[in-house]
Parts: sequence; C-alpha cells; structure tokens
Amino acid sequence: MATLREIRRRIASVENIKQVTEAMRVVAAARLRRAQENILATRPFAEKFNAILSHLIAQIENPTHPLLENRELKNVCLISISADRGLCGSFNSNVIRTTTERAQHYQDGGAAVKIICVGRRTRDYFVRREYDVIAEYVNIFRDLKFESAVDIVHEFEHLYTELQIDKVEVIYNNFKSAILQTVLVEQLLPLTPEAPTGDELFLDYLYEPGQEEIFQSVLAKHLNMQMWKVLLDSNAAEQAARMAAMENATRNATDLIDELILQRNRARQTQITTEISEIVSGAAALEG
Repeated sequence: MATLREIRRRIASVENIKQVTEAMRVVAAARLRRAQENILATRPFAEKFNAILSHLIAQIENPTHPLLENRELKNVCLISISADRGLCGSFNSNVIRTTTERAQHYQDGGAAVKIICVGRRTRDYFVRREYDVIAEYVNIFRDLKFESAVDIVHEFEHLYTELQIDKVEVIYNNFKSAILQTVLVEQLLPLTPEAPTGDELFLDYLYEPGQEEIFQSVLAKHLNMQMWKVLLDSNAAEQAARMAAMENATRNATDLIDELILQRNRARQTQITTEISEIVSGAAALEG
C-alpha cells in the first residue's frame, strides 16, 4: 500500500495535470468557435459551386479538358490531412487508418500510390514507413490561409495534367458538430459530371460566352475552393476533437483525485489508529 506521502504527491501531480487539460480545453473551445464560424460560412458556397460545375460538365458535349479525362489507374494520389499535434483523441489515427486502407486497396489493384501529407502526424507516420510521400505541408494550421489550399491544388493538378497520376482523393475529418467528426474520402480528380436532376433551379440555360469558356475560367477556382473547404473542415474537426479529449481528460483527473483522496483518508485513519494503539499499549505496559 502506498504511503501517505506518496498519495499526497500523486494528488498534487494529478491536480497539476488537471489544470493543464482544463486550460487546453478552454483554448480549444475558443479556437473551435472561430473555426466553426469559418467553415459554416464557406461550406454553402463551396457545395453550391461544386454542384453548379458538376451540372455544367454534364451539359457539355464531348468535354476535352484533361482534368475530365478518366484513365487507367496506374498511379493514385492520396491527400491525407491530419493535425500537427496530438492530444485530440482518435482524430489523427482515424485519418491514418483510412489512408492506409485506401493505399492498400489501390496497391492490391496494381496501382502505385503517392501521398501528399498535410499535417505533421501523417507526415511522420508515412515517411517513417517509407511510403511514396511526394509533398508535405506542416504547420499550416497555425495560421491557415487560402494560399495553402492553392499550393496544394497546384501540387496535384500539374501532376495530373502531366499524366504522372491518374486519380486524386482527399481523406480528412469532416466537421459535423462539436461532438461528431467523421472521416470522409472524396475524389477531386478526375472531375465527374452530375446531371441536374431533382433541382428545379437548374434548367437548360443558354451560356454566354459558352459552356466550355465558362468551365475553363471557373475550374481553377473550383478546385481551390473545394480544397479550402476541406482544410477548414479539418481544422474545425481538430479543435472539436481536442476540446472533447481535454474535457474527458479533465473529468478523468477529477475522478482520480477523488479516488486518491479516499486512499489518503484511509491511510491517515490507519496511521492514527496505529498511533493510538501504540500509545494504549505503551500505557498498559507502564501500568503493568
């Protein structure tokens, strides 16, 4: 059984840890508020932009743009987005596991897999295991900017147009709410057409100067906006996961402190009882 001094040291240590986890929870909650505002403001525009472009592609006769070309899968690019730090529950491990599964799926089909790592955790994991990491973006979430999305898009877009890769997928945590984040796998290239069904707003419009010209002018903006939405989603999901993890850690620390206090009280009671017994025994010996 631990001594009274050891128990007191453990209580002090756990209380210090509790203060740290509570402070991290507060910081994550503040960052989550800003990240949530950003993604909720961006998501409607990005989703509608994606729907409009998909409908536009579906209406173009015989599209010839290289980003629309479906080719035999010989080289696949996976964009794996994680956090730069830990202490956020299963946030990073879920992305890494899904990325590994997708890579294994394509490798089993005979395709080579190239990985673009966004975040220190995925970079460290896949570099250590000697995956073909062609680019890495670390610490961009400290000061997340739209230019980071543009750089990532430029990295895989020119590889696709130069026929070095045949498909691009992004794997990230999608922000649902402060208590729910889900890992999504979305295809970025090749772009896929989507017929405008079930939406009365999409009619058979006449385009000026023309569908091809409009498509060429908005394509780059579309990819940049979709990647920007993905980064904002991942950032909000990271803060939500860290806030939840630190809240659980604080709660566990509180429970552990309560348990240690009970042990301390028992130890003190045992010590007092032992001292009283020794005094009584000593007095009886003197009387005898």
